[in-house]
Amino acid sequence: MNKDLRFTDADFDREVFGSPLPVLVDFWGSWCPPCKMVEPIIEEIAKELHGKLKVGKINVDQNPRVARRFNISGVPTFMIFHKGELLKCAVGAHSKRQLLNLIKETLKWE
Repeated sequence: MNKDLRFTDADFDREVFGSPLPVLVDFWGSWCPPCKMVEPIIEEIAKELHGKLKVGKINVDQNPRVARRFNISGVPTFMIFHKGELLKCAVGAHSKRQLLNLIKETLKWE
């Protein structure tokens, strides 16, 4: 996984709430098979929507403060933020098409 896509407890607020772009956050665990399954999908989305959407992953075991803050009880959990606001949350593995549709519908993109 690209290190540029990783968020931590220390930088989460700056990276997510300080971003001028909408942000897709993937809450994941290294022990989670569905999380590993969607990892390449997250990387593809990050490349395809570069400049329109910021994409990042946060390991819930290594960053428990943020996980507790957002009451993460299952992984993968996907959250979309924009302008300091949580817009959408989806839990469970999603296909690339499902994630792109979630992003487009949430952000009202064509």
